[in-house]
Amino acid sequence: MKLQLTLLSAAFLLGLISCHKEIKSEKGGIDIISNVYFDASKGLDQMQSFHISKMSYSQDQLIEIVPDRSFPEINKQLFLIKDSLYYPLDSERKTAIFSEIGLKQKPLLVFDKKAGAVFSKEWIPNYRNRRKLPDTVLFGKQYKRFEINSPWNYSRFYIYPTDTILPYSLYRHAEKDYHGRLERIDSYSKKTDIFVTLQLITRKDWDLEAKELFEFNQFVNKSKND
Repeated sequence: MKLQLTLLSAAFLLGLISCHKEIKSEKGGIDIISNVYFDASKGLDQMQSFHISKMSYSQDQLIEIVPDRSFPEINKQLFLIKDSLYYPLDSERKTAIFSEIGLKQKPLLVFDKKAGAVFSKEWIPNYRNRRKLPDTVLFGKQYKRFEINSPWNYSRFYIYPTDTILPYSLYRHAEKDYHGRLERIDSYSKKTDIFVTLQLITRKDWDLEAKELFEFNQFVNKSKND
């Protein structure tokens, strides 16, 4: 009887694990957009929008385009990111061969990157003091939510339930806890009266520059194998 219970318990645990199996997205894009509202307590009229980062990925390789903040239509910087390393590609925007980049320049730690999307191993400040909020629907999608309140800041976090994992995450530890993707953070600074929204927006297609680089490298790899 004891053996049967042990086997049933093992089967139950395996079933729970299989329900939360992560699926890696093979191809697509990610945009990081922020809206900043000044004097928020007086209204949301004074607003400035920033396109922080345009990322395109193919399996474990990610190309990040950092738009110019003053002229968003101009691409200011270009990076190749793989694992925890990154390489600037500003001088090789269309002819960079990924397999050779490491031979030409020293890799840099992505956690030290100053421009574009922030890569961090840190936890959300005061994460242990978070409080669960009711689920909500935003832009046609249902989100899990939690809030963190401190004497200086108030923040709300929106997590979209999904098993699909992207190569970039705002805070991976929270996504693991809530079995989803953190797609929005709303923060209000009580000291400066500034309200900031940070959104992670997914897309199926690559940016044009990233598309040219990915397809060029696919051509180079195919030529080597032929």
